[in-house]
Amino acid sequence: MLYVVPTPVGNMEDMTMRAVRVLKEADLILAEDTRTSGILLSHYDIHTPVLSHHKYNEHESVEEYTSRLLSGTNIAIISDAGTPGISDPGFLLVREAVKHGIEVQTLPGATAFVPALVSSGLPCDHFIFEGFLPQKKGRQTRLQFYKDEQRTVIFYESPRRLLKTLEQFIEVFGPERQVCVSREISKVHETHVRGTLSEVTDHFRQHEPLGEIVIILGGCPNSVYDVPCSINNYDPSSMVNELIMGKAKSKNKYKKS
Repeated sequence: MLYVVPTPVGNMEDMTMRAVRVLKEADLILAEDTRTSGILLSHYDIHTPVLSHHKYNEHESVEEYTSRLLSGTNIAIISDAGTPGISDPGFLLVREAVKHGIEVQTLPGATAFVPALVSSGLPCDHFIFEGFLPQKKGRQTRLQFYKDEQRTVIFYESPRRLLKTLEQFIEVFGPERQVCVSREISKVHETHVRGTLSEVTDHFRQHEPLGEIVIILGGCPNSVYDVPCSINNYDPSSMVNELIMGKAKSKNKYKKS
């Protein structure tokens, strides 16, 4: 059996009881970073053997771990935070397991983009998850692909590239397109900055972005779903609608803040 186990994106309390049980009962845990995961495993008194499985070695190691699964080993795969396979290692091993008839069970659990999407105030009945854009080659092509997209589009971005990305969004989608930038989901400094691309970009020119970023981009106006970008009913007198969830009992990357 291959278990795909989500882990908290920030708040330790987001770990499910089932996830803890599966990690304790598995024969082997594959972790993106054994040091980061070690903090989580220690917190929940999990002593299952752990090996590394990350984007730099997954192509080489997937055959070995598939062989272990075929020989009867129960393996659980986790990433540093969130659900493996969603912008994290995991897909290659799942694909090989399926190809060889190995049962795969994916546990429901934490992922950053779902709470960011629902909290954005933008339509969440129809959406597209893009994840990280290409850093160089193909980036403009992907942006142009979404220029006339009528559904909400979800992007992941690093804080050091956020401002440049928002400026590129203005060039492609126009300054009035609605957007929400969410950072540090489920952590003590969780923040959602909402408004037009122009307003939100101005906000981050004045406030340095920190932490893990999710960008929720509203679809273009007059969508086939008859849901305009202004669905979130922003107060036009307010430049930026900012909500800071400052009372969450969470820890950044499982470390003390």
